[in-house]
Amino acid sequence: MPGGRALKPGDVLTAASGKTVEVINTDAEGRLVLGDGLWYAQKLGATHLVDVATLTGAAVVALGKVTSAIFGQPDPWVDLVRRTVEETGDRCWPMPLYDEYADQLRSEIADMLNTGGRPAGACTAAMFLKEFAGGLPWAHLDVAGTAWFDDAKPWMVKGASGVAVRGLAELAFTSAKWK
Repeated sequence: MPGGRALKPGDVLTAASGKTVEVINTDAEGRLVLGDGLWYAQKLGATHLVDVATLTGAAVVALGKVTSAIFGQPDPWVDLVRRTVEETGDRCWPMPLYDEYADQLRSEIADMLNTGGRPAGACTAAMFLKEFAGGLPWAHLDVAGTAWFDDAKPWMVKGASGVAVRGLAELAFTSAKWK
């Protein structure tokens, strides 16, 4: 631990929403911040949510480095986000958010665990975030595999890819599509 107040397994945190989260993996800290961000966006009046994060290695295992995983609710919103992102040059593939994935996040001492473990890691991470979406139209892009090019491509230099930036801009510019 870098200090006496560092996050450690067994800690129970209270999110901004009031939900309690049992930490079982300190390497899954980004989703804690992202959950608070989704909650805070609602408090600021957001009616539709999209988050983009290099959240899990499991997304890389499932889809490699050429396709981002997309999760969310309801299907028409996720389909709109997917189409828009793909129309602007990035690939994404819909992944499931079955209720059974929430079983992996059950805690005996808190509202949920911060990770569901290795099986279906990208799905359980998205299910964790869904708890903070508040029932709003929400899409989550896990770009862990697509955020960085290890080698230059004819259309991209080596390094950060900027994945989803064009898609998010297009969504913002065409907000009439959301209605």
